[in-house]
Amino acid sequence: MSFTAPVLNYAQLAPMLIVLGGALIGVLIEAFAPRASRHSSQLFITVAALVSSFAALMQVRTQSSANAAMGSVAFDGAGVLLQASILVIALLSVFLIADQENFTALPAAVPGSHEERESLQLDLRVTEVYPLTLFAVAGMLLFPVSTDLITLFVALEVLSLPLYLMAGLSRRRRLMSQEAALKYFLLGAFSSAFFLFGAAYLYGYSGSITFAGIQSSVVGGSGNDVFLLLGIAFISVGLLFKVGAVPFHAWSPDVYQGAPTAITGFMAAATKIAAFGAILRIFYVSFANAQWQWSPALVLIAIITMVFGSVVAIAQPDVKRMLAYSSIAHAGFLLAGVIALSKSGLDATIFYLFAYGIATVGAFGVVTLVRDSSGEVTDLNRWSGLGKRSPLVASVFSFFLLAFAGIPLTSGFIGKFSIFSSAYESGSTWILISGVLSSAIAAFFYIRVIVLMFFKDPVEDGTSVVIPSALTTITISVAAVITLILGIFPSPLIDFIASTAFFIR
Repeated sequence: MSFTAPVLNYAQLAPMLIVLGGALIGVLIEAFAPRASRHSSQLFITVAALVSSFAALMQVRTQSSANAAMGSVAFDGAGVLLQASILVIALLSVFLIADQENFTALPAAVPGSHEERESLQLDLRVTEVYPLTLFAVAGMLLFPVSTDLITLFVALEVLSLPLYLMAGLSRRRRLMSQEAALKYFLLGAFSSAFFLFGAAYLYGYSGSITFAGIQSSVVGGSGNDVFLLLGIAFISVGLLFKVGAVPFHAWSPDVYQGAPTAITGFMAAATKIAAFGAILRIFYVSFANAQWQWSPALVLIAIITMVFGSVVAIAQPDVKRMLAYSSIAHAGFLLAGVIALSKSGLDATIFYLFAYGIATVGAFGVVTLVRDSSGEVTDLNRWSGLGKRSPLVASVFSFFLLAFAGIPLTSGFIGKFSIFSSAYESGSTWILISGVLSSAIAAFFYIRVIVLMFFKDPVEDGTSVVIPSALTTITISVAAVITLILGIFPSPLIDFIASTAFFIR
């Protein structure tokens, strides 16, 4: 029995390997470094790993290959763009995570116990969040470039497991945070089981676990179509769970509300990019020739997701839950790019993912600044008159809300215009109509928050806006500037995406 040594293109795998290496170094720091030096060391290693990974990605961005890891990973234009977006958003998120005020002192302690009180008195810092973030980023980088079902599943678990843990690290409202983590874990486990079930059906249909092999079977029509439809359905459940599409959205509001706000922003932005990257690749490569079989169901899910997210967000009294339902609605908008199944749909989806991700991290960064003596204030009623207390912070948050609403001169307008245009070109009229109506509904609750902040009197209940740290200021400022630039002058990025984005088939 002979052994064949694997052939790996380490240059193309370098962005993922660097992030994994940084995560492993972070684990060693947790094991051996003195507690007093861990926070600064972990922050330095995390930022260095992300920056180095981005630099490595730029070095090899023009080297397309389907054999970066013996056919398991494809390095192409769309994959490079998605990985670059994940790294940029991860770096901005790490700056938010560096504000340790949001994290519990001792995650393993029972809420309200003597151990927790003692850890708070000692002002302990949770620094394990940094290697967990890097492990999650590594999985996210692998997810949109995976070209077989086993690698895709491994990437799914690598990105998910750290997020399950990080969702339970909130410093305040510990029981709510732990409930969010448990709910996210249990529902995530169910979605992973559906994914594996779908992979088994697709293997039974095609005799292959690679996207190219599945595509060949779809084109040749040699398999049992029932297996194909069941495989697509179950695989879609696993992937749509990650983007929070209806009816697989139940985890989103509770997890967004219970998790530390910095982690919520990271999840809402980076996970969506990675998951939609995987959805785009598998539908554009493997299932493209079976479009008429899956398109009607995906159109229905997209329409319900848009409308449901926009309508339910109106009734939310908590700013994080409101942004969660907003995220659900945006998942519906992004599905329009998948359904379009065209080059313009691919380009528009990548642009939308980056623009939405940047604005999301900035918006959650602002949420971390509104506090009272007990921590963050997320009750919208207590945001009344925020514009009179802190005009700058309220104005920046309003700007991000306008971007979510798709108002002109923001990146959100360009993103929605592009993705609805691709839907129209593909003949998805119902998607276009539903998207425009849902956007109009969404604009109502975004503007309602702006009116609440600027045209209502402040409530004297101890709510205030804290002075942000330097790193939090960088995150919010960079996010606001990018959102504005992409709204006023988006052509360079749009042209770059158009000339770069493609999938190796």
